[in-house]
Amino acid sequence: MELKTNYMGIEIANPLVIAASSISSMIDRIVLAEKTGAGALVIRSLFEEQIQFDALRFEEALSVGSDRFPESLTYLPEIQHAGASDHLYWIEKSRKAVKMPLIASLNAASPGAWTKYAHQLESTGVDGLELNVYAVPTDPTMTGKQIEDQLFEIVEAVVGEVKIPVAVKLSPFYSSIPNVAAELSKRKVSALVLFNRFLQPDIDPQQQSLRSKMPMSKPHEIKLPLRWTALLYGRVACDLVLNTGVHSGLDIAKSILAGATAVQSASALLKNGIPHLSTMLQELDAWMEEHGYARLADFRGKLSQKEIKDPFAFERAQYITLLASQK
Repeated sequence: MELKTNYMGIEIANPLVIAASSISSMIDRIVLAEKTGAGALVIRSLFEEQIQFDALRFEEALSVGSDRFPESLTYLPEIQHAGASDHLYWIEKSRKAVKMPLIASLNAASPGAWTKYAHQLESTGVDGLELNVYAVPTDPTMTGKQIEDQLFEIVEAVVGEVKIPVAVKLSPFYSSIPNVAAELSKRKVSALVLFNRFLQPDIDPQQQSLRSKMPMSKPHEIKLPLRWTALLYGRVACDLVLNTGVHSGLDIAKSILAGATAVQSASALLKNGIPHLSTMLQELDAWMEEHGYARLADFRGKLSQKEIKDPFAFERAQYITLLASQK
């Protein structure tokens, strides 16, 4: 079976992309991922907080002794070369270790000069950039439109800063996901990743304190991104990448049927080991052979809302029937 596909304009050997996770924190894991067949890998995010911290630390260094030795300022590197250097170095090291496509990730919460770090990420030799806009709106005076406009401002700044393709990892909580997706597509975004999984803090009643833990995804969580992939397929120009709940080759098949160009998975590999991705690809290959498909393009979008016989199946049409069937 032919599993090749194009993601963000980048040719990848198969549709299984390793999502940003701790898998990218060790070179031997990245190498193993390539050896066991990963189509591409997203490197763990460079966070806005890291950039802000480094900038603050740099400014503090500038101020030390500047009243006595103003000429000493010339001995320090310019601000654009003093960012999250460890992260940039790690990406460069990873790039040298493997040949498979690598995607850098930039995790942002607000517009600002930090977007210039997108250019520095590009300079490490990565093939693409995933923009992970993580923000929890808490200001009651801020409208939904203002939040969306802020997203568009961030995206425009990043797309204008780099020549490599840019993907946006979307939140599932926008009031009109189709409109946001269409607007991002107009802004030359190459792919949309559906969806971001936000950290949800819990409360420990015994300690009376907050506690945070990033749980692994479960297979049933695929339903939300699956639905929106099927709804958006054929309605936006950019690629659609399904993220969350992808644990098997059949999950990959579902995603392609809905219209995905590729999928992202991490939890399944963290749980079962990186070589599990080979099992997932074998399952996909076996399913394609069973159903007579030679290429992914043969069935991509076949069960999207645009192509399915009952276009309301992804909306509310069956809601009452399902409720009535419950005993």
